[in-house]
Amino acid sequence: MATFLRDLSYQYQWLYDTISRVSALAVGGEYRFRRLALQGLDINPETKILDLCCGSGQATEVLVTYSNNVTGLDASPLSVERAKRNVPQASFVEGFAENMPLENESFDLVHTSAAMHEMSPQQLREILQESYRVLKPGGTLAIADFHRSTNPIFLPGLYLFLWLFETETAWQLLNADLTEVLQAIGFEVSAPQLYGGGSLQVLHARKIRKRCIGKSED
Repeated sequence: MATFLRDLSYQYQWLYDTISRVSALAVGGEYRFRRLALQGLDINPETKILDLCCGSGQATEVLVTYSNNVTGLDASPLSVERAKRNVPQASFVEGFAENMPLENESFDLVHTSAAMHEMSPQQLREILQESYRVLKPGGTLAIADFHRSTNPIFLPGLYLFLWLFETETAWQLLNADLTEVLQAIGFEVSAPQLYGGGSLQVLHARKIRKRCIGKSED
């Protein structure tokens, strides 16, 4: 169960940013953390990128250095307004990740960083299905999020962080097999890359065929 610090971190942007920077030290700092999910991907200025659950635009700010076609989506009106101010080079849409107000097959890359642990298992599956829908055939879903530490030295720090700042859904993600869920939806999934003693996982899932999921094809 999260403590009062979770609510404070969402209320005050400076506190959220500070927590993010400190937690990113486990993988080499925030600069490296924000780019881990992009390693090995073929991105050019014309690549259409969706920053899913973009928050106030921390990752979006990095994505616009790779592409001129970046869209951020978040369900929080406050976060979207902050993101517009922080990253004016990108476009932003307010909407739920499990029911995106976006066209079918409209993105080459869907990126999400440290957001899926906020979702219940059912929400997570719906969001991954929606990501499949909005991706073009051959497009990639890039995910960076929590993973159960494979190095015992990192376990106390991970568990303390989850206890202070996260809810039950983060613990559920530690027990989930994201690769299995993604493959069931229709993605081709590369082997997970683990960082920070295994406490962070990066997954690349490729849409390998056209398939109707969720909203009907036009």
